[in-house]
Amino acid sequence: MSSEFSPSAMSKAPGGQSGRARMLIACPDRPGIVAAVSHFLYEHGANIVQSDQYTMDPEGGMFFIRFEFDLNDLDKELPVLVEDFARVADRFDMKWHTFRASRKKRLAIFVSKEDHCLLELLWQWKAGDLNADISMVISNHPDMRELVESFGIPFYHIPVTAGTKAEAEREQMETVADKADLIVLARYMQIISPKFIEHFPNRIINIHHSFLPAFVGGKPYAQAYTRGVKIIGATAHYVTEELDGGPIVEQDVQRVSHRDNVDDLKRIGRTIERVVLARAVKWHIEDRVIVHQNKTVVFN
Repeated sequence: MSSEFSPSAMSKAPGGQSGRARMLIACPDRPGIVAAVSHFLYEHGANIVQSDQYTMDPEGGMFFIRFEFDLNDLDKELPVLVEDFARVADRFDMKWHTFRASRKKRLAIFVSKEDHCLLELLWQWKAGDLNADISMVISNHPDMRELVESFGIPFYHIPVTAGTKAEAEREQMETVADKADLIVLARYMQIISPKFIEHFPNRIINIHHSFLPAFVGGKPYAQAYTRGVKIIGATAHYVTEELDGGPIVEQDVQRVSHRDNVDDLKRIGRTIERVVLARAVKWHIEDRVIVHQNKTVVFN
């Protein structure tokens, strides 16, 4: 049983729907969950505008639900609602989170030398399709500085070598500090340490250039070519200590043939990677993802 509602989640942000909030719930399935939550929101003056739910198994499985609701005078009433909801949550053994829809999440994007995933995120952000604030871009190479700064976004070059990796990670954590709600690895070609991951549980999204669980690790396109696959793909997943083994948020594929060499696979794969990562980031910042064990429920 837990409630996670940080002060930052209540901070007011410009634009958006200032009176709208979201609630994500995971609990053992049993009769009456939807009725209890709906009645509670009604009693507190909330108007439900969207509801999605999923059960793993009505007989003893887990139940997941996402509510969006409007609430007058949200700054004042939402803390009261959150405090009172603990009684409902305790009754149904819920894990739950509440968010303000108008509070844009802050992104820190990590990148190395390849720019296609970074560019997709920047383009969508500039177009208003990615409702977030990009706080910074951090890279272990200086190549992207001019590109990133042309968007008015701070760029930090933090070199990483085998001998300086621990020091570089300390500098990265100090740079990110309280300035990011989500870290996006947009083809950042460094392994993240367990210590770093501990600071951002289920808040680091990586794009892996294969259809996991196939071709884990390095050079997946070369591995795919060697195996003569007819489909290649990309996977966006949360980062855990297990390399490329975290909960999967989004995947996509495209057909290839024996005529495609490794460079062809990389070229085709870049399009899949950028789309898959952008979707996963969008769903996370819109509070559409619930992590359960090593899987995700995505209300997209």
